[in-house]
Amino acid sequence: MSTTDDPAATARRLLDSIMYMTLATADEAGRPWASPVWYAAASPTELIWVSDPSGRHSRNLAARPEIGIVIFDSTVPIGGAEAVYIDAVAAPVEDADLEPAIDSYSRRSKEVGGVGWTSADVRAPARLRLYRARVTAMSVLDEGDRRIPVELDTKERR
Repeated sequence: MSTTDDPAATARRLLDSIMYMTLATADEAGRPWASPVWYAAASPTELIWVSDPSGRHSRNLAARPEIGIVIFDSTVPIGGAEAVYIDAVAAPVEDADLEPAIDSYSRRSKEVGGVGWTSADVRAPARLRLYRARVTAMSVLDEGDRRIPVELDTKERR
């Protein structure tokens, strides 16, 4: 099946199989910064990761929550690229939403051989915090290297 046959299925496959996403952030002056982070997809429209709030991308999010994300397999041969391009709004996960978000993150971490996480791992005085990107737009590459919009399903949650 080609990407153009079912862009949402292509996006879901990449979200489920690729372990790192690249966050594109900008500071208050508009200076760009790109950071690879390990993530878990709580749903196709909610991506979560753990970061240090003092990190450059985290500081950028505090100044400008609008971000770009790309998820792709860097090991494929030339001409075989598939990618998901995402527009999102990101922020630290609020305490009221922390338990379901950290559960999704921990579950995915353990599925791929990582450690389990708890809310204590991402609450003060811990060094790290849990962040969430809420997807506002998504597209995938077609065989002609053009972006095909993906219809977002905002109801699905893992």
